[in-house]
Amino acid sequence: MTQSEGEITYPGDPMCLYAALSVAVHRAVADAGPLEKASHYTDLAPEWTRFPGKEYRLSAGGDGYRPYGERPNTDQTVFDPRVWDDTARARWTGLLREVRPRAVLISTVSPGHRYALQLAELAKRELPEVFVVFGGRHVDETTILSPDGGTLLLKPSSPLAVMGQGRAPRVVDAVVSGEAYHAVDLLMRALALAVDLDRRWVDPAQVLPCLQGLLADEGPGPGRALVALAAAGGIDAVPLHGGPLDLGTLPAPYEAFAIRSRFPIFTDPETGQGLRTAHFMVSNACPYHCNFCSESSRLTPLKRFKDDAVSRAVERICEYVSYGAESLFFDDSVFWTGRFRDIEDFCDELARLRRTPWEILDQRYGRHLSEPADMERLNALQWGAQLTVETVMSLHSRGDSEVILGKMRDAGCSYVYIGIESMSDQVMTHIHKNLRRDTGRTWRDKVREAVSLVKRSGMRVGTSVLFGLDGETRESIDETIREVGLLIDDGLIDLASPNILTYHPATPVTRAHGMADKLDYHSPRIDNRKPYIYFEEAFPGVVSVLLGEDDIWHIHRETERRWGGARNDAAPVPAAEGDPVPGP
Repeated sequence: MTQSEGEITYPGDPMCLYAALSVAVHRAVADAGPLEKASHYTDLAPEWTRFPGKEYRLSAGGDGYRPYGERPNTDQTVFDPRVWDDTARARWTGLLREVRPRAVLISTVSPGHRYALQLAELAKRELPEVFVVFGGRHVDETTILSPDGGTLLLKPSSPLAVMGQGRAPRVVDAVVSGEAYHAVDLLMRALALAVDLDRRWVDPAQVLPCLQGLLADEGPGPGRALVALAAAGGIDAVPLHGGPLDLGTLPAPYEAFAIRSRFPIFTDPETGQGLRTAHFMVSNACPYHCNFCSESSRLTPLKRFKDDAVSRAVERICEYVSYGAESLFFDDSVFWTGRFRDIEDFCDELARLRRTPWEILDQRYGRHLSEPADMERLNALQWGAQLTVETVMSLHSRGDSEVILGKMRDAGCSYVYIGIESMSDQVMTHIHKNLRRDTGRTWRDKVREAVSLVKRSGMRVGTSVLFGLDGETRESIDETIREVGLLIDDGLIDLASPNILTYHPATPVTRAHGMADKLDYHSPRIDNRKPYIYFEEAFPGVVSVLLGEDDIWHIHRETERRWGGARNDAAPVPAAEGDPVPGP
């Protein structure tokens, strides 16, 4: 995310990192007692020995920085700078000198990849023998196996590709892509086995045989992942293809980490302060196939909470409330993948739980809500979720949608986020989102009906708009800004987020626009200037080829003028026709 001052920031908690580490940290903590009782590690193990206690969790602030200390809990082993600037660089260097880690694991999305490389370069500069592992969405999209599973395919912007071509320094020793929960655990145990006991550093030449030995002994675990090791003579690819993965059976991502997010959409009714907000997912991909989106199930195989899904989800909410969560946001691209039966069952169970006296709670819930204060947080819990226009207006009857929205409200939902993308039919005809076009209603009509239905159900509405899709012209831009403005005027939208189409390495639109081989997510210095800094993920050279810089200026100025305070993270209004000036 970009601020008007030009700083690069990443709001919220780093959930890709927390989720990927969940199995590895859980097992390391379980093995932290007497050596003879350890089942995953021998004499060397990560410094993951204890989870944060309740007092620590409740006192954790919104800042991503946390002191390492002499005996860190698992949360204290994370470096989460939020803003990558000179202060963050100095703190990172100081932490490296203090801790002298043998392994550094870095999770990154594509817009953050250049900064991830800088983190790795600083680590190698301070500790030349440190073993650096990359993961996250950027690696998922750029480091894959061929459909037959026999060939490693590296997209041009892959960290291994840019290092091999000399476009980035050789600072990454391994990458993990795919469903990495069990893969990260196996790799960490392989690193522990590969430590040279005399030098006390990982011997890179021993990582592959150690990993292969673990796989031979116990198999890959559930899910499909890939570990690629940057060897002296090339790249060693290790596919990890296990059985089906049920997200509900994995350790909770927040088991090892404090909740630090504060979403301003959820506020204390008395003080107005932002509430401690936990991220939550019951599915990992979107069932739709929009050509611009990296969350599509076309790119990421859809996984869900499966067995006993509703009870597991409600139990995890109880767990998060015990960790101090005052609000929740479901990061699923579509809440419960849009399945109304699941939404109904979930909301009914959560509403039932909130009505149940603390003294007679079901054991599976009560073991987390161990104090009356936990039950008070549960009863006051606010939460939000994402739906689509089609889910509300086309895939279900209006009556069914009204019932489901009412159940969401009664279970504590106060906010629904809907991706509008555009209000222009000439743009929406190109998107795999306006699916039912035989109803005699325009997309604009369906959007208005959908947000009206949510508002009448008593919940606030947030929306996202994406400029630069196929069919976009200055006229369609103005049409979208005008029509969204009318929805704001009518009190149907509380928050509107303008975005610029950004090319992700694996999305179909990137290939269709001829950008697959041109993406630069690795150069250490880029002219990240106005107007790009006013939009999330927008950088010169990776935004829609259908938009000129004057179009982006126009979008910034007109959405700021027309949408006013409803514009999300609104930047300062230009003082004149020149460049906008920063606010106070």
